[in-house]
Amino acid sequence: MKIGSISGLVYASSDLDKTAAFYESLGFRAGKRSDTEYTCYVNWFWLTFSTEAAAAAGPGATLYMKVDSIDEAYGFVVANGFAPLDEPHKDKAGRRVFTLPDPDGNLLAFFTK
Repeated sequence: MKIGSISGLVYASSDLDKTAAFYESLGFRAGKRSDTEYTCYVNWFWLTFSTEAAAAAGPGATLYMKVDSIDEAYGFVVANGFAPLDEPHKDKAGRRVFTLPDPDGNLLAFFTK
């Protein structure tokens, strides 16, 4: 399995307005915004803040890593004895993705576009 890049992080947020104001005041470029998510950028790297993540998982981040083949990455993870939380599927952003918890419960999301 080859990881192509680390592309972004998803953090829980309890107040998207405060989060957006904070990051934009630091110079992050505003991106998509919905009732439950806010995304901002520095160059190509993105941060998404989600009220749904706060409700589902509590505090913490999900690290998104781009791979060449989602099916190859999934097979590699399973073949090496790891237990993904889900199988590759299409997410709201149109990416094919699966998630894997690390030993501390932090999430790694492997994706292809």
